[in-house]
Amino acid sequence: MKTAECEGVEAVAPLLACSCLARVESVEPIPGGHNVKAVVDTGPGGRKTVVCGAPNCRPGVITAYAAIGKKSIHGVESDGMLASAAELGINKDHAGIIELTGELSGQPGTPLDRCFPDSIIEIDNKSITHRPDLWGHFGMAREVAAIVGDKLADPVDLSLLPSGPAAIQVEIEDFDLCSRYSALVFENVTVSPSPYWLQARLTAIGLNPINNIVDMTNFIMSELAQPMHAFDSDLLHGNTISVRRARNGEPFRALNGEDYTLDSTNLVIADSAGAIGLAGVMGGGGSAISAKTTRVVLESATFQASSIRKTSSALKLRTDASMRFEKAQDPANTLRGLARAVQLLQELSPGIRLVGGVADVKKKIPPPPPIDLPLDWLDRKLGRAIPAEEVRVILERLEFRVIEPAPRLFRVFVPSWRATKDVSIKDDLVEEVGRMVGYDSIAPQAPLVDSRVPPANPRRHFQHEVRNIFVDQGFTEVYNYSFLSEEAVRAFGLDPAAHVRVTNPIASDQALMRTSLLPGILRNVLDNAKHRESFRLFEIGLEIHKADGELPEEIPHLTAALYERHGDGRFGIFEIKRAAECLLPGAEAVPAASHPYEHPARSADLRWRGQMVGRFFELHPKLVDSGRAAIVDLDLRAIQSLSGIEVKFAAIRRYPTSAFDLSVVAGLRAHAGTLRSEAESFAGPLLESIEFVREYAGPPLPDGSKSVSFRVTVGSPERTLSSEEVGRIRAAMIEGMQGLGYELRV
Repeated sequence: MKTAECEGVEAVAPLLACSCLARVESVEPIPGGHNVKAVVDTGPGGRKTVVCGAPNCRPGVITAYAAIGKKSIHGVESDGMLASAAELGINKDHAGIIELTGELSGQPGTPLDRCFPDSIIEIDNKSITHRPDLWGHFGMAREVAAIVGDKLADPVDLSLLPSGPAAIQVEIEDFDLCSRYSALVFENVTVSPSPYWLQARLTAIGLNPINNIVDMTNFIMSELAQPMHAFDSDLLHGNTISVRRARNGEPFRALNGEDYTLDSTNLVIADSAGAIGLAGVMGGGGSAISAKTTRVVLESATFQASSIRKTSSALKLRTDASMRFEKAQDPANTLRGLARAVQLLQELSPGIRLVGGVADVKKKIPPPPPIDLPLDWLDRKLGRAIPAEEVRVILERLEFRVIEPAPRLFRVFVPSWRATKDVSIKDDLVEEVGRMVGYDSIAPQAPLVDSRVPPANPRRHFQHEVRNIFVDQGFTEVYNYSFLSEEAVRAFGLDPAAHVRVTNPIASDQALMRTSLLPGILRNVLDNAKHRESFRLFEIGLEIHKADGELPEEIPHLTAALYERHGDGRFGIFEIKRAAECLLPGAEAVPAASHPYEHPARSADLRWRGQMVGRFFELHPKLVDSGRAAIVDLDLRAIQSLSGIEVKFAAIRRYPTSAFDLSVVAGLRAHAGTLRSEAESFAGPLLESIEFVREYAGPPLPDGSKSVSFRVTVGSPERTLSSEEVGRIRAAMIEGMQGLGYELRV
C-alpha cells in the first residue's frame, strides 16, 4: 500500500462489453402478452430477432443491442436483448429501451460513444482525510503515475480561460473564511440531458445525472476535487456576488427544498436580495438551473475548512461538496476548475458563449516555505539507507521540486495541492519517501529504548479490583455511550437542563452527557430480557456533572443489574446487596425513600465506614416489561477514598462467643434494617454482631405481618459468658422490642 487502502474492485456496466448500436426494423406483437418480436439491424452482426417488453420499442428507433445469447421467451427465440439505460449502467432509467437521436445516434454495429465497461476501485476515505487532492480522480492518477513512473496527462487547459473585464463582480467580506472566489458568466446556454458517456461516469461513482450543466459541475468535482456551483444568472439580483457571514435569523431555502434559519456562524453566497447559496455546502433553490436557463454564473471557490464543517454539522446537511471543502482545498484549483468547465461546456451545450473575463478575487497567499531534508537524518528515521538519487526521483515524481544546496541536503518545495495542512515539515517528507519505497522493504528492528515500568495509577488499579470482584460474582461487564437523549433522562426524573449538552451530537438521541449510568443499564436490561431468563450486568463509567469551572466534573461509578424473569424479586434485591458487600464488607443498608423509578418498598442507601457510598433498589415494575431487576449504584470515588483508611489490628479471640436467634413479628412494609438497629440498641456492650437470617410471611401469622429472624452473637474479650449472662441479654432485647410494640416469637 503506497497511497490509500483499497477495499475492493467492483465491475461497472459489464453489459456494455457486448453492446452496440442497432436499428429496429420491424415490430410484431406476441399474442398473449405485452412483449413484442423485433427485428433489429446490428450492422456487421447482421439482423437479429429479439423479444422486447419495452413500451418504446418501435420501427426506426436507434437503440442498444446486447449479444447475451439465445433464449426462448413465450415460444419465440430471442437472440440477445435490447437494453435500457439502467441495464447498461448508464443511469437509473428502466422505463424503456435506450433511444439515440440526432448527433447521439450512429451506425448500427458501432459502440455507444465513450461508454465502456469499467471497474470501480473502492477507497477507504479514512485513509485520505488529510489528502484533499485525492478526493478527485486526477489526484489518484497523479499517485499512480508516480508509483509506476509514467507521465501524468493533465486534462486542464488554462489557456481556455478568457481575458478582459469580468461580467460579474465579486466581494469577499472575510478572506479568512473565503480565500479565493472565481466566477465565469456564460450565455446562450441550452439545458438538456447529458450525453450518455457523462451520465455513465457519474452513475458509476454513485451520482445521479440531472442535466448537462449540473452534471458538468459534479464531473469536475469528481475529477479535480474542486466543487463548483452554477447559478441561473437571470434569477440573480444585481451584478455583484458577495461572500459574507449570514445575518442572524436569515432565511435560506436550499436546493433540496428545505428551509433553514441561518446565523452568523454560517457563510453564505449572496446577491443584493439575500443568500443564494450556503457556501461550500449547497446552492439555493431560488437561483437553481432549470430548463428555462439561458445564462449561467459558474462559481469555483475555496472556503475555510472548519467553517464549512461546523455549518454542515450544525444544519445536519452533509453533501459531496462539504465533504471536500472541509478537508482544506487548494486555492489554485479554482481556475483549473473553470478552465475544465469551459472545455466541457463547448461539447455539452453547443453554441454556448463566454461573457467577459474571469472574476477572480483572492487574498495574497505566500508560497509555502521550502523544507530542508538532511539525507542522513532521513536514513536514520526510516531505518534503511536510500540513495540520494532515488530520493530525488521519488519526490520529483510526486511533483515536489528539489534542489541540493549542500551535500546530502535536499531543499524541497511543496506543490500547492500538498500544502493544505498536509506536507509542512521534514517528517512529512519521510513519510512520502517511506511509502513509495514500501515500508515492507524496511527490516523491522525493536527500538533501542530503555524499558521502564510506567508510573502507578491507583485509580485504574482500584477499578481493576472492583471489576474482578463483580466478575467473580457472575456479572458481565457492559459498555454504554456517555450520551443520552432527553427522553431517557426524563424517564429517571432527571432535569435535562442540569446536563452538559453536546454542541454537535452524532445523533439526535445523543445530545446530553450522562449524569447517571442508570439509563444505559436500563436499556441493557430491556434488550437482554427479550432473549434471556436471567442475567447479571455491570458497567464502570463516568458520571459527568456541570461544574463551576470550565470543565465538567467526572465521577466514576459502578452500576450493576440482576434480572430474573420469574419470581417476586426478593432474591434479586438480597443478592445484589450481597454482591455489593463483597466490595464493601460490613456495609449497612439504610432505609430510604424511593425515587419514582424505584420499587416503592425496595430501596435503601448503602453506608460504609460512616459515609453514604451508594444505593441499591429494585427497578419500578412499570420500567421492566416482564420480570424483576435489582440495581446497585456505587460511587467509586468515595469508595476508593475510604478504602485507604487504615484497618486496626484485632487479636484473635481467646474466649468463645454465644449465639441465639430472635424472630420479630412486624408489618409487611417494615424494613429489616430498621428492626436490626432497634434490636441492637437493647443488646448492651457485649454484642458482637446481629445478622439477618430469614423472613417469613404466612400462617400462623396474621395477615399483613411477617416474621423477621436475626442471629445475635454476644461475647467478651476477657471471659466466657455464662448462660445467665446470655439469658439476661436476650431478655433485655425481647423486653425492649416488646416495649416498642413488636411481638417476638420465642
